[in-house]
Amino acid sequence: RSPGVAQPCAECHLFHGTMKVARSVLLCLGAGAAAVQVHQRAEARGMANPIRKVVTMLENMRTKVTEEGAREQELYDRFRCYCKTSGGDLDKSIADAEAKIESADAAVKEKTERKAQLEAELKEHTASRDEAKETMAKATSLREKEAASYAKESADLKTNVAAISKAVAALEKGAAGGAFLQTPGARLVKTWAMERATLPDVSREELLAFLSGGGSAGYAPQSGEITGILKQLGDEMSKSLEEATAAETSAIQIYEELMAAKKKEVSSLQAQIEEKMTRVGELGVEIAEVANDLEDTKQALAADKKFKQELEEGCDTKAKEWEVVKKTRAEELLALSETIKVLNDDDALELFKKTLPSASASFIQLRLSASSQKARALELIRSAARKSSSPGLDLIALALNGK
Repeated sequence: RSPGVAQPCAECHLFHGTMKVARSVLLCLGAGAAAVQVHQRAEARGMANPIRKVVTMLENMRTKVTEEGAREQELYDRFRCYCKTSGGDLDKSIADAEAKIESADAAVKEKTERKAQLEAELKEHTASRDEAKETMAKATSLREKEAASYAKESADLKTNVAAISKAVAALEKGAAGGAFLQTPGARLVKTWAMERATLPDVSREELLAFLSGGGSAGYAPQSGEITGILKQLGDEMSKSLEEATAAETSAIQIYEELMAAKKKEVSSLQAQIEEKMTRVGELGVEIAEVANDLEDTKQALAADKKFKQELEEGCDTKAKEWEVVKKTRAEELLALSETIKVLNDDDALELFKKTLPSASASFIQLRLSASSQKARALELIRSAARKSSSPGLDLIALALNGK
């Protein structure tokens, strides 16, 4: 992106063009001095005025300088176009990057907040799921205990009811109570009468006396008193068994309903947990991607701003250098034009004629030394410089005087 590759070439071209002009001027001076000598030799033979040759050379030099200036102007125009175009592209790139950074910052903030919210919801759902599972575990444990208790109680009640039924049936047939008292059922009936039976105290005492064997000898089965108590006790046991069975059935139903509701709750919570975990992971990846892109954009923005600053400084520097080059070339063209004007002047022609030998001069007079020609050429240039006050002619005179 940097115009650094093309700029040094333009500078070198401008510099070489200037140096070319200077060298050409010096060569022209040497050629001018030689032309004076050749002209002096040739005029005797009727050749053309040698000043015209010098003027022609200077005019060619001016044309060449002008053409080089046009080519350098074209190169500089291209460079200025590059500065303007690149500057516009950089401004757009910088504006786009700044807008992208603002958007990315907002996106990162929004996604981070959303991720934090999802994580909080995920934590809440996880706690609710674990609580539901714990409730199910406790309910299952309690149900198992209740089922075991019911199994034992119902078994005891069924055994007691069966024993009382047998005892009542035996007593009603007139059998002695001693046979019943020897069975395990009698012991169960006694325990029930002592601990759980709802009987008047008199009836309880009479039953316990019978079950203990105290009244067996004098018991008259026909009276039916003990039989009635046993029947009442059997009915009570049957009722207790029915109540226990109903309670167990109700407990089982409640447990099953609870388990169904909790399983449904756990399933729903598990689905939400999985969904939110997936979304949290996706948001984490998205945040990382946006953050990486944001960092790259910030680096690119910094690079664009730096390059824009360097480009502006470079373009300003080249613009100043170009003004110096244009000024120098204008001075060179002015010096060449003034020199041509001086050499085309009638006074210069008269001065040149005075330096030439007459037609009657001898061959020896025609062979002027190199130093004499140099001195005359220098006098011609200095005379022209005094008339035009041109710094270019002073430079030419200085160069000629130094050879």
